[in-house]
Amino acid sequence: MTSRVFVDGQEGTTGLRIFDYLQARDDIELLRIDSERRKDRDERARLINQADVVFLCLPDEASREAASLVDNPDTCLIDASTAFRTDPTWTYGLPELTPGQRTRIRESKRIANVGCHASAFIMLVRPLIDAGLLPPDYPYSAFSLTGYSGGGKRMIADYEAATDGSLDAPRPYALTLAHKHLPEMRIHGGLDRDPVFTPIVGHFLKGLSVNIPLQRSHLPEGTSAEAITRAWQAHYEGAPFVNVMSAQDSEVLDGGFFDVTACNDTNRVDLCVFGNEERMALVARLDNLGKGAAGAAVQNMNIHLGLEETTGLTCRLD
Repeated sequence: MTSRVFVDGQEGTTGLRIFDYLQARDDIELLRIDSERRKDRDERARLINQADVVFLCLPDEASREAASLVDNPDTCLIDASTAFRTDPTWTYGLPELTPGQRTRIRESKRIANVGCHASAFIMLVRPLIDAGLLPPDYPYSAFSLTGYSGGGKRMIADYEAATDGSLDAPRPYALTLAHKHLPEMRIHGGLDRDPVFTPIVGHFLKGLSVNIPLQRSHLPEGTSAEAITRAWQAHYEGAPFVNVMSAQDSEVLDGGFFDVTACNDTNRVDLCVFGNEERMALVARLDNLGKGAAGAAVQNMNIHLGLEETTGLTCRLD
């Protein structure tokens, strides 16, 4: 059975990547809007209500407007903005969040796709909080190192046009410590308060890692690297895109260095814990355009349509 899919915001970074995933599939009919009519409200409304699934790849306010155009009760919206990620009337689009999340995504017509930084952060901490290995009231902090594609078409153009070396060094940003992913990190991560979060953009196209440092003296007794690894393995058993790694695995570090681009061109996320008897660091890596954005959106669509969730997506690099 062929499903009709419309991408509202098809010329943005996430929209283009979703097109890449879907255009080769014979079970999907892509509804296309003429470029000169992409801001035509009536034409967008017509296509939105013809579709079985609509991906909203728009700024927050534009996503809210697009959602208001739906009058077909069978149309499912998958929104890639931050507009609805903490809205209780929308389903959070992280299938691995809890055991029942795939059922919620399958049954929902309103799915808020997870943010890239938030996805990695939540996948690290939520299973450990649920297992009692991490306390919800711990003063969490994290930093993320991400490729410049996460900044959208303008940032991509800036980096690709720079020839004077001015953008070669990593650049921390969101230094007001009020990054837009914080609410979903707190709510869906199971935290009592927002973490201190600092993202850093590097001079590479894509790839992302989130690092969460922990002081073992402030953790429950029994919280060890081994216990954390076991908890992740139990929580993500059967999850096709989650790869729980041991710090001793030879592929984790390359000469002592952690490659944040190792999951690029897949929908995979790697989870690992590093450290010693006094301190630990939880680290996740993923493709910020894959599992961190467009790949996650397609995964949610597959689940909603009752398909195998790996359809059209790559689990591992060959």
